[in-house]
Amino acid sequence: MSIAALNQKQANGKPLNIQVKMTEDLRAEASQEPDAPPAAGSETKQTQIIAIYGKGGIGKSFTLSNLSYMMAQQGKKVLLIGCDPKSDTTSLLFGGRSCPTIIDTSSRKKEAGEEVEIGDVCFVRDGVYAMELGGPEVGRGCGGRGIIHGFELMEKLGFHEWDFDYVLLDFLGDVVCGGFGLPIARDMCQKVIVVGSNDLQSLYVANNVCSAVQYFRKLGGNVGVAGLVINKDDGTGEAQAFAKSVGIPVLAAIPQHEDIRRKSANYEIIGRPDTAWASLFEELATNVGEAPPVLPTPLDQDGLLGLFDGGETGREVPLTPATPADMCGVNSIQKASLEVVYDNV
Repeated sequence: MSIAALNQKQANGKPLNIQVKMTEDLRAEASQEPDAPPAAGSETKQTQIIAIYGKGGIGKSFTLSNLSYMMAQQGKKVLLIGCDPKSDTTSLLFGGRSCPTIIDTSSRKKEAGEEVEIGDVCFVRDGVYAMELGGPEVGRGCGGRGIIHGFELMEKLGFHEWDFDYVLLDFLGDVVCGGFGLPIARDMCQKVIVVGSNDLQSLYVANNVCSAVQYFRKLGGNVGVAGLVINKDDGTGEAQAFAKSVGIPVLAAIPQHEDIRRKSANYEIIGRPDTAWASLFEELATNVGEAPPVLPTPLDQDGLLGLFDGGETGREVPLTPATPADMCGVNSIQKASLEVVYDNV
């Protein structure tokens, strides 16, 4: 049977109809909103696992250290897990000190013929439990693979039996490999929060995270985006416009303020009930807990650039096609084409 005849048979037969039906069902499922985690105070306690993404250096560690501290002061049991190879998520929480990472500790214990215990990798400050997955040394391995290996080790330590109100995962958002997309791809969290600012690069990363959530929703996933935290907000409004465009709420806007910069540089927690910034992090803690996961609508490149003034992004610069002569310069030789062109009949 010819290929054309086989295609015609499939078009008239049941197998293709079943495939079309499956495609339609998948699209219908992808258009549904993700399931929300149980509301705070519900009778059946269920841990909310929240993955926080953002561009490197945008202030995720600052935000998460202060957020987790405030949650603990509100009576919640919180676990903060750094999933960035820099291993700096918990440094602010512990006054600049570095936690031994799970990956490094595991390697050291394995060489000594010992097992990793929870006290080797998990540390506590004022009710906040914290650990770092870690990663390979520069040039010596894949950071994403390190994340996967770190989670495998946590599972051996009993991750699925741990009893917390919140587990906060700090992920590097401008790395798009599978390891860093693990919580979204494998439904390891119920919702995602993005941290950004009023600059194109951080919103580009936030938009990529929204695209990843949308992609895995189409594959049957159930993770949604709970909202955007704006850090170093200078009041220009691009981040708010982005959140509105993709359909997610702004959970908090942390201002660009010298007092915050100075205290953060000195490894000082400002998310405490007795500080000038207490109300900001109290509101953020409430919003993070209550915000439902939603299915975002990511922007295309032109839509993202449209949030900014054209003079800032240079989007009016034309795309001028190059020619072979441009590429070869004085050595350019026009060669006759060997392509055979047939007239349409």
